[in-house]
Amino acid sequence: MSKFADAIPAGVVAGALRFAFGLPKPLRRLITGPPIVVDGQRLHPEAQLLLRLQQLGGQEWRTDTPAANRAALSRSNLLVAGPPVPGVAVRPVTMDGVRGRLYTPHGLAAGSPLLVFYHGGGWVSGDLDSHDNLCRHLAVEAGVRVLSADYRLAPEHPFPAAVDDALTAYAWAAAHADELGADPSRLALGGDSAGGNLAAVTALHARDEHGPRPVFLLLFYPAVDATARRRSRDLFGDGFFLSDEKMDWFADHYAPQREVRADPRLSVLLAEDLSGLPPTYLATAGFDPLRDEGEAFAEKLARQGVPVVLRRHEGLFHGFANILGVGGVFREAVSEAVGALRTGLALANARQDVPETA
Repeated sequence: MSKFADAIPAGVVAGALRFAFGLPKPLRRLITGPPIVVDGQRLHPEAQLLLRLQQLGGQEWRTDTPAANRAALSRSNLLVAGPPVPGVAVRPVTMDGVRGRLYTPHGLAAGSPLLVFYHGGGWVSGDLDSHDNLCRHLAVEAGVRVLSADYRLAPEHPFPAAVDDALTAYAWAAAHADELGADPSRLALGGDSAGGNLAAVTALHARDEHGPRPVFLLLFYPAVDATARRRSRDLFGDGFFLSDEKMDWFADHYAPQREVRADPRLSVLLAEDLSGLPPTYLATAGFDPLRDEGEAFAEKLARQGVPVVLRRHEGLFHGFANILGVGGVFREAVSEAVGALRTGLALANARQDVPETA
């Protein structure tokens, strides 16, 4: 991000983005240039426009220092997240030392499902604020309580600190569900990118430790294998927000000791047995270096008997779940995930209501 771009107030840049997205299509095409087609997929015009505007405005996700990376992600989210979603009460929560934030839609009765959500950011950046509007949106649109769990970041706290905090947050939520106004038998886990990794790892831990099991898993473009380089990383490693260089930078900060990268608490795809995990909705982006590993994870879940819906949004790039303030295609993708969450929780409730036969 250039110093000039840093000096422009985020509100001004956000307004300029919304103005650009409101231009007639012919003018938008002049800005974006010719269509981008890779691997038989066409980058959606709205996704292409946003990437082009970020490039022109110097709004890049920096990886020179962790502090710069965090500041850049925070500013980026201010530009694209949109105004705060109304209709939800928000309050801070502390979970055995892990900070959190509870989102309760107005008028929601006690005993609702609870989604424990972990933010993305490569285990180095992101926080409760960076994913605030996404959590608001999930809560209001799905009609559930959402508990956003913060966790310690690398490199100050390398692997497995984030995992430990994720497990602590889920265990606390399960033990205190009644206090949160939630049904302890209808807990779900979710997250995006690095947060999707933590959600899947937490679900696996809950199964193995015979603790309260989540009834649904909501994953946006999760990072699930830090040991292998797949084709999508070569295809989309430059020019589509999350780059090959950034992926190496995040991994080197989170797990600098390469021998630990095969640990299933990081590379959950390598876990030998994924059976018994909850029904899962997994969304990938077509123009994402993480696309192929996320889809490999969904395929392994299905082979091992886990009900799973895999949805590839061919024309989008990594990070689309946070882009609720500009363009309709990003919000539509999130709305589809919300529908899956709502349906999955309703089915879980229906299964619980079926009486056991003698």
